[in-house]
Amino acid sequence: MVLRWIPWALGALVAFLALGPALGPGHVLRFDMVFVPDPSLRAVLSGADGFPRAIPSDAVVAALSTVLPGHVVQSLALTSVFVLGVAGAFRLLTGLVYGRGPVPATGLAAGAVTGLAYVWNPFVAERLLLGQWAVLLGYAGLPWVLAAVVRLASFPPARGFAGLVCALAPAAVGGFSSVVLSALTAGPTALRRWRDAGLLLLALVLLSLPWLVPSLVSGAATDPAGVEAFAARSDTPFGALGSLLLLGGVWNAGAVPPGYGEPVTAALKALTVVVALAGWVWWSWRARPVVAVGLSVSAVLGLVIALAGVLVPGPLAALIDLWPGFGPLRDGQLYVAPLSLLQSLGLGAAVLWLLRALPGTTSAAGPPAPGMGRLVTTVLLGLSPVVTLPGLLWGANGGLVPVEYPPAWREAQAAVAADERPGAVLVLPWSAYRGPAWSGEPVVVLDPATKLFDRRTLWNDDLRVGTPDGGTVVVTGEDPRARQVAEPLDLDSETGMPGVESAELPELLGSTGVRYVAVSAPVDHGLSEVEGLSLVVEGTDMALFEIDDGYVEATPENGSVVVVAGALTSLGTLLWAVFAIIREESRRRGPAEGPGTGT
Repeated sequence: MVLRWIPWALGALVAFLALGPALGPGHVLRFDMVFVPDPSLRAVLSGADGFPRAIPSDAVVAALSTVLPGHVVQSLALTSVFVLGVAGAFRLLTGLVYGRGPVPATGLAAGAVTGLAYVWNPFVAERLLLGQWAVLLGYAGLPWVLAAVVRLASFPPARGFAGLVCALAPAAVGGFSSVVLSALTAGPTALRRWRDAGLLLLALVLLSLPWLVPSLVSGAATDPAGVEAFAARSDTPFGALGSLLLLGGVWNAGAVPPGYGEPVTAALKALTVVVALAGWVWWSWRARPVVAVGLSVSAVLGLVIALAGVLVPGPLAALIDLWPGFGPLRDGQLYVAPLSLLQSLGLGAAVLWLLRALPGTTSAAGPPAPGMGRLVTTVLLGLSPVVTLPGLLWGANGGLVPVEYPPAWREAQAAVAADERPGAVLVLPWSAYRGPAWSGEPVVVLDPATKLFDRRTLWNDDLRVGTPDGGTVVVTGEDPRARQVAEPLDLDSETGMPGVESAELPELLGSTGVRYVAVSAPVDHGLSEVEGLSLVVEGTDMALFEIDDGYVEATPENGSVVVVAGALTSLGTLLWAVFAIIREESRRRGPAEGPGTGT
């Protein structure tokens, strides 16, 4: 019984070592990772224009924040990435090797190496430093999803479907990228049986409704320019392909962990990858695990997608221009996730080989005891993820530091929340990202004001990305209402402030349903002298203005019916699955699981 807690305890230890100071009081702000105090669920549901990528994760955060402090919710979210990832990969390997039987010490060692390798790699480090915690939560769930697909053959359809839905819960929270990764990772394995493939597809659709339905009816478009902006790039001496094989290559150079990509660590990482791939090939040939073919196909297909933006950007951009549904393919490096799972399993298999512990490949007298050289090699191999990527230690060497929101921000939030009249908040300057001095380490972050208020917030969701040749690519945003509000304001491209006459500003904004203007940067906004605007809160980098009521033409913005209906359907499906499994376990009527499914 105690052994069952080993994967979870290891995951908690790894989370502590990786996050360190990020688990303290305050909110960690970095690129896309924006947590705010007391987030509003109503604001999440009312802001579902364009492609509502963040609806599932933001809704869950807002719901949890009603019972827990916001910084605790963030700490739980970040910790869950490592705990779920380690435990899932650990249990997947031991389940595939030993089934429901006892796991010997050598198997526990191999499982521990697998779990550590799955969460301590460039993919996780770069996505974490990019602030994409929701994507990483879905990534952490991939081993669970693959294990659930394997178990479908051992259960009746309803029981297997319930387990699959529960395994997909992290992907459901993570949103569209996480769901796509789950389909890519588990789909080829599920295709062994048409019933399994159908159940996987049904589960993916039901849990995707909160973002899928509004995406289909919003009429939003995806800018093909994102292909160039988000293409994989080289962050090692081995070029784009080599960087992707090493599980790096993220498009944002600011998300590369400290010290990664140096010749020595890159060479050691490459050696570890070779060993992992050799371990996978050896294990697949000797033991033929049920996921061998399917996961190999997923890894190769993911690598091909990752390279598409590098090798054939034109055709990929044409596909996105033809149908916005191809938009998720822009961020190619994301799709090395199945390769990461394959490599971690391969590294665990290499440990089994070194310890001569793979069941069914030894004589009846038992495996010979491994020599000291094999034991030392095993230890070095097990520690290789940390040795080759020390930049992930202790909050990425201080890159993830919690901070407190300034008083003016909390005052602005409270002032808007106390106003029951309808009307949106316009955030200026008209740029999506900030570098606030109070955010700890100098880092670019998505403007926290975009999630601060309890009502519809309008902001510039265009993205400016620097290219390796020194140029800039502007990826047009996807919120049609934000563009509609911004168009008549004649916004200055340098300052991001309105260029129209001051006297016209209240009427222009009020006629589009805007009631408040939040200036969330220390700029000379010049709004204090505008007749028709009243100063509500003023701080160093937060000024809140209210448009006089006579100018405002606003109607209440409740949550979209389709968004709410989709969310309730997904939530109902998940609750049904949880209670179905609890009921089955209590009755103990489920069929015994066969070898390779006890994960």
